[in-house]
Amino acid sequence: MNLKYLRAITPGFLFLTTFLSVSVKGQVVQPGTQTNGSQSNNIRTAVPFLLISPDARSGSMGDAGVAVLPDANAMGINPSKLAFLEKPYGFAASYSPWLKSLVPDINLAYISGFYKLDEASTLGASLRYFSLGQIQLTDLFMQDLGIYSPNEFALDATYARRFGEEFSLGTTARYIYSNLTSGQFSAGQQTKAGTAFALDVSAFYKTPTVLFGKDAIISAGANFSNIGTKMSYLETGGEQFLPTNMKIGGATTFIIDDYSQFTFALDFNKLLVPTQPIRNSNGDIIAGKDPDRSVPSGIFGSFSDAPGGFSEEVKEVSIGAGAEYWYNQQFALRAGYFYEAPQKGDRRYFTLGAGLKYNVFNIDFAYLLANPQKSPLANTLRFSLLFNFGDTR
Repeated sequence: MNLKYLRAITPGFLFLTTFLSVSVKGQVVQPGTQTNGSQSNNIRTAVPFLLISPDARSGSMGDAGVAVLPDANAMGINPSKLAFLEKPYGFAASYSPWLKSLVPDINLAYISGFYKLDEASTLGASLRYFSLGQIQLTDLFMQDLGIYSPNEFALDATYARRFGEEFSLGTTARYIYSNLTSGQFSAGQQTKAGTAFALDVSAFYKTPTVLFGKDAIISAGANFSNIGTKMSYLETGGEQFLPTNMKIGGATTFIIDDYSQFTFALDFNKLLVPTQPIRNSNGDIIAGKDPDRSVPSGIFGSFSDAPGGFSEEVKEVSIGAGAEYWYNQQFALRAGYFYEAPQKGDRRYFTLGAGLKYNVFNIDFAYLLANPQKSPLANTLRFSLLFNFGDTR
């Protein structure tokens, strides 16, 4: 079976073939080529939708938020923060029409909920669903075989525990399902839906202090996510790493007066999977390391396997920075910036957002500012609704 040529391919498939690459190959260069990390060498994994910040609050702060004070959406960026939520239970829902400047029918939906077992322990659960629109299928003779809708989802269960008033740990178990191909044939094999299991391990720390004569809260967070089995869309072979990611960061919240509160946040991200090596025309590796290795080896080797050496390893760290202002704990304004090196994806954009809180109800909105000629993420919107119930514990 085949897909129709470009003039008939739906926008969803354009995204599938560019952003969700299902083949992992090293670059090929002629012998003697210099490999200093200056050329493009994106890190490719299965199910990259797991790296998208689903909620509008972090989405409006340059995707920073691993260390900001928690809300009901904490599971999506640092599950350990659930232990510091004050209400006994709540839930949140988020939605984003993804890549809307490029395609009309890709979207990300996210729902999550939490329940406090006691003052120290909290349970959480979430579902992240990614729809890639519709694809028109044909056979080799261009006969219509119908419409196919590729999709992916991740189902999470979290336990977070607080140790005292300043520190918490969290762990998340995740089941991942990715159906991109509808049983198409590739390299003589029938494809199948990919499945995998993964874990997140996270931590959060906060402490009150005084800075510049104002009461403040300093916080730090870390989340090691998607540590799990490889995924394949074939019966044999074709295994790909999950997007195992290290996200660490800090935040400072200044309590200006009884009405005003400022937060500044800074996050660093690095994928803990192999970087593709440089190969010559015979397929021999001339720079970098063989990416065909185990998950633990891929994680620990990810700090030293880039063919461009240390300078390329540094380029693999993306940065998110954001600020948030709350007035009377009822209205919020947010802004941020995200940077990724041109050789590693070249995502660079500003973000804006706002939030409104009334009683048990919160609504957040985020807007992504980028050059539409350079970034398919331009004009991306994210919406979140949050509900917190019960008396504060």
